[in-house]
Amino acid sequence: MTSTNLRDILRLPPDEAKMLPRGWQILGTVILVSIPDALGHRANVIGDALLAMYPRCSTVLWNRGVTGRFREPICEVIAGMPETETTHKEHGCYFRLDPCKIMFSQGNLVERTRMSALCDDEVVLDMFAGIGYFSIRIAVRSRPKKVIAIELNPTSYQYLTENVRINKVGGVVLPVHGDCELKAPENVVDRVIMGYLDVTHKQLISGICAVRSGGIMHYHEGTPEALTYQRPIRRIKDAAQACGRSVDIIGRRTVKKYAPGVLHVVIDVKIYDA
Repeated sequence: MTSTNLRDILRLPPDEAKMLPRGWQILGTVILVSIPDALGHRANVIGDALLAMYPRCSTVLWNRGVTGRFREPICEVIAGMPETETTHKEHGCYFRLDPCKIMFSQGNLVERTRMSALCDDEVVLDMFAGIGYFSIRIAVRSRPKKVIAIELNPTSYQYLTENVRINKVGGVVLPVHGDCELKAPENVVDRVIMGYLDVTHKQLISGICAVRSGGIMHYHEGTPEALTYQRPIRRIKDAAQACGRSVDIIGRRTVKKYAPGVLHVVIDVKIYDA
């Protein structure tokens, strides 16, 4: 269903109808919707309309942004049940989470799918594991030797360990609670995923040092459009030089628009001993 259905259900005045959200996110039984503040007085009726459109869902959250060190969502229940914890299914994987406490970006689905096809017989390091977005998918859909999943946020780590359990991948995924700069191993993994955006560049040396010679790093960054690939590639090369290694850039992609004028990009890097 689309925003057209929402307009048809609500039949708001034209000046309000044009502000209605054009899309929303469904995680398990929870609907997340961003509503302009100018339409805030209609939040509850918008929530009720969304529940009518999606009878299997039980809760609607008004997504009002993020806050804090861990980019925690700012949410408000505007319709349905007050319970916000849910289980989201994605391509055969199950993710337990509370969207009021943890972000889940469905815009990264293509990248998660790509990763799950690359890791057969590898030791993989997921430096910013979250609730297991990459780690669980790799463990379920691929055949890695081991996935080391590091997460600093205690709430995310709690859900990570639960998701390892419910997906029955405890023999493959090793959850590690702590700072990846301190917890990352050195020179032992075949592939490292740096799938966070805000501070990833500060951990580049740790990521590069974790990979054995000939291994691969996937580096994510939120980059100004004017510097789409130049800035992340420069940062990678500077970090490699600082730790005495050499790199080949073997791939680059834009995942999605992250913010006005900012793109989420991924750089694939092969790493060698200098």
